[in-house]
Amino acid sequence: MSVLAIVLIAGGVVILLVIVGGFVAVRRRARTELESGSFEESLMAADQALEEARAADKGWDRTKLEEAARSAIEEARPGSAYELHLVLVDDRPGVTEDRAQFLAVGDDRVRITLARRDEGWVPERVE
Repeated sequence: MSVLAIVLIAGGVVILLVIVGGFVAVRRRARTELESGSFEESLMAADQALEEARAADKGWDRTKLEEAARSAIEEARPGSAYELHLVLVDDRPGVTEDRAQFLAVGDDRVRITLARRDEGWVPERVE
């Protein structure tokens, strides 16, 4: 084998080890955050942001947000039962730039992004 082939193989092995190590670290961090309560803290922060947005703007009604999210998840995954968690409130100036994200937890996890339009809250993305 030539020196170039050995260098390329060694480089490929190093890159592979870095990728696998990064993947393992990300998975461990996500698991640790769930177990340590960081997830609950982010839910509380989102709830607080919703309260602040609602105080400044009457269009942030939690019931209407959840109805729009449930409608979106039912359309995307009919017949499944999910527990909704508000995880992001993006209250921008004006009305049509507002966004809210829910995490639907059930058999799997689904992120629902709602956008505020003149007609109310509409699903923008279900992933």
